[in-house]
Amino acid sequence: MDPVTVVSGTMVPLWQADIDTDQIMPKQHLKRIERTGFGEFLFDDWREDRDFVLNDARYAGGNVLVTGPNFGCGSSREHAPWGLQQYGFDAIIAPSFADIFKTNCAKIGLLTVPLEASACEELVAMALEDPAAPVRIDLPEQLVVAGRVLARFDIDGHTKHMLVHGLDPIGLTLEHDDDIQAFEAARPPFMPTTPAPTG
Repeated sequence: MDPVTVVSGTMVPLWQADIDTDQIMPKQHLKRIERTGFGEFLFDDWREDRDFVLNDARYAGGNVLVTGPNFGCGSSREHAPWGLQQYGFDAIIAPSFADIFKTNCAKIGLLTVPLEASACEELVAMALEDPAAPVRIDLPEQLVVAGRVLARFDIDGHTKHMLVHGLDPIGLTLEHDDDIQAFEAARPPFMPTTPAPTG
């Protein structure tokens, strides 16, 4: 996956608590066997409401979702982060996230940014007033800058390392390829070994 360092763009405001993964990616769209093509189904049931924010042309192209606490609760489906990223979101700002959802986002390079509720509400108000209001998220500095908002956020060191260096779990493992090969070479011949990848 691509490294995540700085995310710049505009915000999409969706101030609601406890938005679960079934609302983010409704169950009827989980039958696909590919990991692609989910963006068009994001919030599919809610988009039947013509006033829903994703139906508002003023927010077309917005790449930072600003939303309420406990975002991504419910089932552990990976399709929800896939859909958000494939729709065009590079980051999500919220007061809190469901743990499994947050982990699934990190594995695909979708940045989750926890901020105090008051800061999130200010960002939402800013985006409602001006859909073109810019936002900048600096992951190395762990800083969000938008208008009057200048806020630091916490992220665990392991997740930050993976995102900044563009490492999914497989890439993280391959960083230790030399050690793995040395370990396999030193195993007694009667023990099983992992064959080297082919092709």
